[in-house]
Amino acid sequence: MRKVINVGYGNNVNIDKVLAIVNAESSPSRRLIKNAKEKGLVVDATEGNKTAAIIVMESDKVVLSAISADTIRKRINTIKE
Repeated sequence: MRKVINVGYGNNVNIDKVLAIVNAESSPSRRLIKNAKEKGLVVDATEGNKTAAIIVMESDKVVLSAISADTIRKRINTIKE
């Protein structure tokens, strides 16, 4: 069965495909977003709000979320338990 979590504004991510969840504030995180945008690998789930977390998927896609990385981690841990 596919397990998904809400990453904000009705957008969902399959938790089995998540490689990493990182805060969006650091310079390396901003470079990750920039590089992914250049390659067309960004999925923007922020609905125009400030990016709080970056979710790196197995497919090399990068999902931008307005929900904090800690909140997303808690949601994943709740489902996995």
